Amino acid sequence: MATRAELEKLSSKALHDRAMALARRRLDVKFLWDLMEQLPPAEAAAGNLERAEEDLNPTSWAAYAPVMLIEDLFRTDQGALADALRPFYIDYLLKHEK
Repeated sequence: MATRAELEKLSSKALHDRAMALARRRLDVKFLWDLMEQLPPAEAAAGNLERAEEDLNPTSWAAYAPVMLIEDLFRTDQGALADALRPFYIDYLLKHEK
């Protein structure tokens, strides 16, 4: 099990990949649900305010937001979004990696 300091040294993509691999091994659907809940604030932190608002807009939820959140899951290892999700990945790994 890695320490927080060791995990902090990893790239955002490496953290993402490691957390996703662990969630797959654990069949941890809650991880994906929690990740989707983190997407709007992470989008905002990454400077993508329009996407964050779309994710939270009740009007969008009727038809588009669930699809958009699923699409966002495929981008959680990229750029500023991955960087914004670093604390989420690190916390998950510290809690569940053994």
